[in-house]
Amino acid sequence: MKTAYRCILAISLGLGGIAEAKQIEVTQKDKSFSKEALTVSVGDTIVFKNDDQTSHNIFSTSEGDKFNLGIEKPGQSSSHAFGKAGTVEVRCAIHPKMKLVVEVK
Repeated sequence: MKTAYRCILAISLGLGGIAEAKQIEVTQKDKSFSKEALTVSVGDTIVFKNDDQTSHNIFSTSEGDKFNLGIEKPGQSSSHAFGKAGTVEVRCAIHPKMKLVVEVK
């Protein structure tokens, strides 16, 4: 039994390297995102912070991860957790030139 216990303990200790979900901040300023592309892990959250002088409406119609965060006034923040691997194109409904491509791995 002691050998089996040591083996289970060794396996359990080896799993300690599992990464926790992260929060990544993306700001909006001058009617653009602070990044054009970003790679995140499944479970990570992007916090969208409006540092602009105008409102924004962050959304995605990408298959597998459709969302709409609604109107975000200057100084406000909103967030979205990415739960599935794939490519997600994030846009602003008010400013169509705003685009962020999120690669979720």
